Amino acid sequence: MRLLRTAVLYAGLALLANPAAADVGKLMSLATGELGRIQFHAEPQPLKASPFLDADGNKASLADYRGKHVLLNFWALWCAPCVKEMPALNALDGAIGGGFEVVTLATGRNARPAVDVFFADKQLNNLPKLFDPKMKVARDFGAFGLPVTLFVDPQGREVARAIGDYQWDSAASQKLIKAWVAGG
Repeated sequence: MRLLRTAVLYAGLALLANPAAADVGKLMSLATGELGRIQFHAEPQPLKASPFLDADGNKASLADYRGKHVLLNFWALWCAPCVKEMPALNALDGAIGGGFEVVTLATGRNARPAVDVFFADKQLNNLPKLFDPKMKVARDFGAFGLPVTLFVDPQGREVARAIGDYQWDSAASQKLIKAWVAGG
């Protein structure tokens, strides 16, 4: 019994000494159902500031979003699960509000006119049109299959990774994202 109490005491002290671990624990507890597939990191992981292109062909990078919680989604027009989840990502971005942004990065060969048509057809008016034509950013961030979605903290570090498509506009997803943005 004494050994159990000691173990519980040390586990509690470890969580208090490492706020990031406590936050991850709270987020993991909210990741129910399909969200249970999300891979949370014990410590935030640094990300490169690899450049990508905006809709006008200008260079941009993840550093442009510093100070915000970012859900960075790697997708492509030829990827059926990616196309399926884009309306849910659009709805999530509209539902969460301040301090949060969904950033969608079309990876590989995605013709801008086709992306424009897709965004118009699906009424994706909350999402940016960003491009990674040579898949350099995807490779730098270890996104080797699609879709891949990274949770990026305001300091530009990866705190979690979701592989595959999700129903991002579900009540459970919104609860998880709101807790993350609130610092939980």
